[in-house]
Amino acid sequence: MTLISYFQAASVPALALALMGSGFAYAQTPSGPEATPAELVDALNSVFGKHPGYRAVHAKGVVLEGKFIPSPTAAAITKAAHLQATSVPVTVRFSNFAGIPTLADNNGLASPHGLAIKFDLPDGTHTDIIAHSFNGFPSATVTDFRDLLVALAASGPDAAKPTALDAYLGKHPVAKAFLTAAKPAPESYATLPYYGVNTFKFTNAKGDVTYARYQLIPTAGSHSLTDAQAAAADGNYLYQEIIKRVIQKPAEFKLLAQIANDGDKIDDPSVAWPDSRTLVELGTLEISHAVSDSNAAQAKLLFMPNALLPGIEVGDSMLNPRSAAYPISYSHRTR
Repeated sequence: MTLISYFQAASVPALALALMGSGFAYAQTPSGPEATPAELVDALNSVFGKHPGYRAVHAKGVVLEGKFIPSPTAAAITKAAHLQATSVPVTVRFSNFAGIPTLADNNGLASPHGLAIKFDLPDGTHTDIIAHSFNGFPSATVTDFRDLLVALAASGPDAAKPTALDAYLGKHPVAKAFLTAAKPAPESYATLPYYGVNTFKFTNAKGDVTYARYQLIPTAGSHSLTDAQAAAADGNYLYQEIIKRVIQKPAEFKLLAQIANDGDKIDDPSVAWPDSRTLVELGTLEISHAVSDSNAAQAKLLFMPNALLPGIEVGDSMLNPRSAAYPISYSHRTR
C-alpha cells in the first residue's frame, strides 16, 4: 500500500484516530504566500496530531552510537574537519516517517525511514546529516510542502470527494509520485539506502567548489520484506532488529557525495539527479551499539540540517527555512 492509500483509506483505524481523535485542529489556509517555520510545524501536527514529548514528524525512533571513518577521497571535494580526521564519534537516530510515536514499524506510514547523524568533533563542535530512504522530496519549496501538508490534513477518510489532496496532487505531479511510490517494509534499518534531500556546496583546501547531495548505502545490501512477512512482523521489529544486529557486528554504511552535473537542479530537492552522476566516497559509518536509554537520548537530541563546518555550505534555498522548523519542534516537545 502506498502513502496516499493510507491517508485516504477509511479502513485504516490507526490513521483515522490520529487524524480525527487526537483533539487537534486541522491546519487552516495560511494568510501569507511564504511558509514560516512555525507554519511547517503546525501543518505537520495537523496531519499527525500533537503528541507531547515527541517530534512533529519521524516521532518513533531509536538512538545508537558508533564512529565515522573518513575516506582519503573526501579531501578531493572538501576540507571539512570531520571528513579529514582518523575517525569521529557519531550519534545516530533511525526513525519512522509519521509523527505518530505508537505507529507500528510495519505500517505503511513508517516509510520513508529516516537516518540522522551527529558528528562529535574533539573541539566540542558538531555537524549533522539528515537523510531519508527515498531519493527525492515531494516539494520544491517549504511553501509547497506546507500546502501539501494542509491538503493532507483536510483529506481524511471522511472528506468529500474530490478532496483537497486530490486537487493539490492534480497540480503537483512530483508530490503525487512521492506519495504513490511503492515503499516496501525493510528487513532492517541497516538494509536501506538513505538520501539527503538538499544540495550542499563543498569546498576543498585549494578552493575548488563542488555541489553534491549525500547518499548512505548499506554495506549489507538493500533488502525488503515480502508483503506477507511485513504483515506478520512485530510492531517494533525494526527497533528490535537493529539492536540485535549491532550486538553481533557493526551496521555499516558508505557515505557518498553525488556530484551535480552542469544543468542539474541544485536548488530543487524534488528533482532527483540521475544515477549516472559521479559518486565520491566520503567514508564509512560504523554503528556499533545502542544507547542505554534510547527514549531519553532522543528526547534531548536536536539534529540540524544546516549545522555545518567550514568546507561545506548551504547549497539550495530550501535548507535554511527547513532547518528553522527543527528548533520549533524541539521546543514544543521539551516543554
